[in-house]
Amino acid sequence: MIRFLQPEWFWLLVLLPVLAVLLGRRGRVAAVQYSSTQTLRQVARETRRRPGRWLTLLSMAALALLVTGMARPQWGHSSANIQASGVDIVVVLDLSGSMNTPDYMVNGRRVSRFNMAKSVLTKFVGERPNDRIGLVVFAKEAFTASPMTLDHDFLLQNIDRLRIGTINSDATAIGDGITTALSRLRSLKAKSKVIVLMTDGGNNSGKIGPLMATEAAKALGVKIYTIGLGSPQIVRQMGLPAGYLPDDDTLKKIARMTGGVFYSADSSEKLEAIYNNIDKLEKTTHTLKKFESQRELFGWAVLPALGLLGMGLALQQTRYRRLPW
Repeated sequence: MIRFLQPEWFWLLVLLPVLAVLLGRRGRVAAVQYSSTQTLRQVARETRRRPGRWLTLLSMAALALLVTGMARPQWGHSSANIQASGVDIVVVLDLSGSMNTPDYMVNGRRVSRFNMAKSVLTKFVGERPNDRIGLVVFAKEAFTASPMTLDHDFLLQNIDRLRIGTINSDATAIGDGITTALSRLRSLKAKSKVIVLMTDGGNNSGKIGPLMATEAAKALGVKIYTIGLGSPQIVRQMGLPAGYLPDDDTLKKIARMTGGVFYSADSSEKLEAIYNNIDKLEKTTHTLKKFESQRELFGWAVLPALGLLGMGLALQQTRYRRLPW
């Protein structure tokens, strides 16, 4: 497949029509001293527009090819079997409305639970290159935001696109979130299967209760690490009801029943430390088939661009040489 490593360069193509208009404007009428103007009437009607049309097209085509080259086109293929130490992980992230509560402090400013969770999760994914990681999000319902994948660039793009309100955010269906994650893990043959559940509330919606879903996880040998988001102190200061805090008792039961661990993340430092601890757990050596081979194709765009520019310069000095200079 062909991909562009730096596609933001394509924004320069928006300027090409403007440049074409500027280059195509009528210039001064050609003037030359001659004994009789009768034979030069046609010349008097010529401007830089007509003979310059081909030169403008060549220049525009060359610039478009140069922009394509700067976008770094690459051709990728190939596969290899490698030994890696990793696990299969599904992160289950709460997208209920209470996740917008700004009760984390980062560099002296308030950050919402949702933005803090996304930031730490992004860092966690970046530090586990050998793990297959999937992403499930839930509020009133649960959905798979990303299947299990080793393509962490794809996974990070999906994390970046997450927004509160993407799904109905009026409720919290923890049991459905766990069940959806189990559907992604149950058919896999990895020795270590882990769910990381991140929530800031108690279960109040969904078709399956959290403890019933936990029983299924236990039967499938899946460990669940639970993380309760939110600061009780700041919630009290903001005058918010108790529903804005996680149900720690249920989260502890979920972790204990599956052999996982419960973490209370009431500060940004604790949340980062939690992921550091999880990062040290559950590793298993297995063979992965990894596809990765990139061949740079910018030369296929840059060389024709240089050829068109050279052709344009040659025509300017020969067939389309302009008077006056």
